[in-house]
Formats: sequence, C-alpha cells, structure tokens
Amino acid sequence: MQLSESARVTTAHEASFRVQYPNSKPRAVKVIALDEGSARLIDDIAKLGWHGAAFFPSVSFDAGEAPGGPEGKSLKAWLNDLAGRTMDLVSEVAAADCVVVVATAGKDVQSTAVIAEVCAMHHKTLIALVVPDDNATDDSIDVSLRALRPFAKMLVIAHGRDYIEAMLTALRA
Repeated sequence: MQLSESARVTTAHEASFRVQYPNSKPRAVKVIALDEGSARLIDDIAKLGWHGAAFFPSVSFDAGEAPGGPEGKSLKAWLNDLAGRTMDLVSEVAAADCVVVVATAGKDVQSTAVIAEVCAMHHKTLIALVVPDDNATDDSIDVSLRALRPFAKMLVIAHGRDYIEAMLTALRA
C-alpha cells in the first residue's frame, strides 16, 4: 500500500527532519504615542502579553549645547515609558528592529521628524498609524496622513485598538 503525500510527511521518520523551534523570533518593536489620545490607547494595548514590544506614551525634547561648544545647539529627545522612566530616544531606536508611531487623527505629529531622523540614522523602519477618533473628519485624517507620509515606510489608518493589536502581532512584537 502506498502512503499519500500527507500521510508520508507525518511519519516519525519524516518528523525527525523538522526544525524543532519557531521559525521566527519576536522583534524588538518600540511603540511611541505622539499625543494624549494615542497615549491612552497604547497604555491599554500594552497590558496584553507582548514578547518584544516596549511602549512609550510620550516623547519630549530638550535643546542643549552641542558637544562642539556653546555656539552649536543639539536636540536631545526622551521617551517616557509606562513605568514613568525616561529613556534616551537614540538608544531605544538603536536597540529596536522597528519603530511604530501612533497618532490620533488631526493632532500634532511634528515630533515624528526627529524620530524619523533617528530611525534613518540607525537604519530602522518607521511605521506610522493614524487612529481616527469619534470626532475625526476626512480633513483631519488627511492632515495627519500628509504630515506623516514623508517619514514612514508604512502609513496606515488604524481603525481602533483591534487593528493596532493585529498590526503589532503581525510585526511579531
């Protein structure tokens, strides 16, 4: 009797050739909220069981003197994590596989330019998610999309928490 292809690959002999570990590892994904609405959203999403995701509900900047002297200014960027600790943006991006920024439609997303510059410096992918709230109009969504488009490798309108969870799962966060 000849075994079917399906039956043959499930034999103990064939099973010995299988790789005994998952084919992909979790990725270090940094999720950064760009406004208060998205901060509340990622705070809620962060409570789920993630493997390699770190969530930052706020980003802040500090203009200081550049190492070259008093005539030059440098910009320091900081991320605040869910525990209230302040982390260096450059260090966090350098340790990431990719960076996801989340913005509520129509809100200020100017900080994305600095985040994108750091991502480019470290050859990291920047993904931007625009989340329309209940009061969002097509115009407010368009404003956010136009502001984020120059910086993001992937730009998505994320309709709610479930969509963001699915996106982070697909990224193996």
